[in-house]
Amino acid sequence: MPARAGDSPAKPVLQTVDYANTRYAALDQIDAGNVGRLRVAWTFSTGVLRGHEGAPLVIGSIMVVHTPFPNVVSALDLDHEGRVLWRYSPRQEANVIPVMCCDTVWRGPAYAGGRLFLQLADTTVVALDLATGRELWSVKNGDPARGETNTATVLPVKDKLIVGISGGEYGARCHVTAYDQATGRRLWRAYAMGPDADMLIDPERTTELGRPVGRDSSLRSWEGDQWRLGGGCSWGWFSYDPDLDLVYYGTGNPSTWNPAQRPGGNRWSMAILARDPDTGMARWVYQMTPHDQWDYDGVNEMILTDQDIDGRPRKLLTHFDRNGFGYTLDRASGELLVAEKFDPSVNWARRIVMDPGSPAHGRPEIDPRYAPETAGEDETTTGICPGALGAKNQQPAAYSPQTRLFYVPTNHMCMDYEPFRVTYSPGQPYVGATLTLHPPAGAENTGAFIAWDGTRGRIAWSIPEPFSVWSGALATAGGIVFYGTLEGYLKAVDARTGRELYRFKTPSGIVGNVTTYMHRGRQYVAVLSGIGGWAGIGLAAGLTDPAEGSGAVGGYAALSQYTAPGGVLTVFALPE
Repeated sequence: MPARAGDSPAKPVLQTVDYANTRYAALDQIDAGNVGRLRVAWTFSTGVLRGHEGAPLVIGSIMVVHTPFPNVVSALDLDHEGRVLWRYSPRQEANVIPVMCCDTVWRGPAYAGGRLFLQLADTTVVALDLATGRELWSVKNGDPARGETNTATVLPVKDKLIVGISGGEYGARCHVTAYDQATGRRLWRAYAMGPDADMLIDPERTTELGRPVGRDSSLRSWEGDQWRLGGGCSWGWFSYDPDLDLVYYGTGNPSTWNPAQRPGGNRWSMAILARDPDTGMARWVYQMTPHDQWDYDGVNEMILTDQDIDGRPRKLLTHFDRNGFGYTLDRASGELLVAEKFDPSVNWARRIVMDPGSPAHGRPEIDPRYAPETAGEDETTTGICPGALGAKNQQPAAYSPQTRLFYVPTNHMCMDYEPFRVTYSPGQPYVGATLTLHPPAGAENTGAFIAWDGTRGRIAWSIPEPFSVWSGALATAGGIVFYGTLEGYLKAVDARTGRELYRFKTPSGIVGNVTTYMHRGRQYVAVLSGIGGWAGIGLAAGLTDPAEGSGAVGGYAALSQYTAPGGVLTVFALPE
């Protein structure tokens, strides 16, 4: 049965819920008083194992469900108990799997203007007709033979589709690209490092912390041609401010993980960028972790809010970085306003220098005891916090305009890190470090779900969790925040206090993002469960060596006592 034309909304339907990445739903039929009565309404097996990141999309009476590799997309008819309308099963070579870092996850498609947009694991960007699932166009965005793959969603903006790419662990020189939504024609591409023209940076008009970046800002921060293998991939989330007409995103780690092989600041890896979606030109940039020594990718989401700072209304961007600092910037100018630790164990840096008059303004004050470069190659630096998977990874936070708090899924893990010399070979790992993951000394939990005051830079409340919280959060107008756990629990907590209101054990660990929607006057909550991602790679891929998965197999060994691989959509509602 085809979708009805009237079902398709005028606005894009996104994995991030809205352009601002707030993951806030203005629905209140389910509230703090009745959420405890939630029941399972229906379920759907995806037929695929491995980590199920992202969330289903609801577009009128159609629910779109996606899987990890091979990236199967199913359209379900909500009017007929989730009956399958069509299924898109792309053909991808299995040799893409070995070059996918940290599991075969995929954060799903996006919708705009009657089309469903997706980027597959092998970097093929596809447009599908929503009503039929028919492929409208496809283009290749990268080359898996060079280690270029994809795990991220895409962002439709105006008549363009913004996409990123993965491959930092394979020496890829990464980029963000805009395609025409109607035809798939490439409109612009901006690299993370290299010459100004390649990066779409204007040396006089593009600023960092209010100052022009200057000519060759990236080239001057690399030794020789190392920038050609520089990484800086954007495999996380994109946001967009229609009023300022700017797209925001972050770049990942420089290649290799061995800092001795890439002297300098390694710009513009580990940075937040604001770009004009029509031209791709960068308005401003801010590098959070210069000359990264820890694999603290800066790709986590940028959440856009309007709040007061020191009594003055500001257009804000808040970002919870893998390095353990929560940053709040003015999203129009890139001015740094707040930078504080959101996990108490963070020790690699003492603070971020906030004095605008200091030459080190905006830079971390590094503790040399936890900097692998201090000890040098083939030496192990112990007790670095956070671990390489970050105090928070890609799992998106939420923001409630009711409480003006951010709700952040976090990791409470540290690491021991040993860099070593590595040689580049196309399509082969270009990592140059081994690590082990472990909780901070004396800690019993390896995760927490926190509420964060972004204007003051402090934790409002915190819920310790036995394992990292790898699920995305969802805040609603009902005064509730939902999130999932690696053991497989869907949880609902009070947005103001953090008090637990509801929990339900789904068939597998949750690394997906909770969503909610209305259908025929009834509010539903839905979540994908399927253990995987970096934290769950041991269970997802059947790994047993504690060192595998960049230390995650050993760090999360106990997880096998609580859950097993799966691929299930669970939908909840209040009793009728």
